[in-house]
Amino acid sequence: MEKIILFDLDGTLIDSTDAIVSTFHHSFKEMDYNFTGTDEDIKSLIGYPLDIMYLELGIPQEIVWDYVHAYKERYRIISKQQTELLEFAKEAIQLANTFARLSIVTTKTGLYSEELLEHMDVMQYFEHVTGREHVENPKPHPEPIHRTLDLMNITNTCNIWMIGDTELDLIAANSAGINSVGVLCGYGKEDTLKEHTSYITKNPLEAVKLIKSLSEI
Repeated sequence: MEKIILFDLDGTLIDSTDAIVSTFHHSFKEMDYNFTGTDEDIKSLIGYPLDIMYLELGIPQEIVWDYVHAYKERYRIISKQQTELLEFAKEAIQLANTFARLSIVTTKTGLYSEELLEHMDVMQYFEHVTGREHVENPKPHPEPIHRTLDLMNITNTCNIWMIGDTELDLIAANSAGINSVGVLCGYGKEDTLKEHTSYITKNPLEAVKLIKSLSEI
């Protein structure tokens, strides 16, 4: 039976925390906004779409997309220098590629995500990257997963897995009717992840090994 693995990006395969936090501060300065929160407030929202993050950080709805635009202008410039693959990520991707077809499902901008993956020399392993601009409803809605599976011409959901570090990934997987593994190398808390999946591992390599072993049963 054909196996499909969908990976989240931030906190699952890559660490772009510094890039994200610094770009938020840049956008606040650019837009002359007196941000009184902390870096932890920003980090706690990583995984959500940018507009939701800004709304949660106090930006009014009517100007939130101005902040998103300011963010994207800066992020594209600095993201490659301030982002790195997480430990075991490349090994996880390479192992997964030996027995499954792979794609990315992220709330990051797909275009920038592809550029990052190319920069890290792993884009060649993935068939598709579904980003924020490709869907109307981002994770935790199942639309990004459905879109990706449609692009991969997949109709049977029996052996499809989502690997992610937040409840957004796992809720989306459940809503899409596919399997999931939560990883503890990112931004989600173990207790929260356990509410949405039976499978929790320390990192993406352990997640891939788990999927491989379950697929062989």
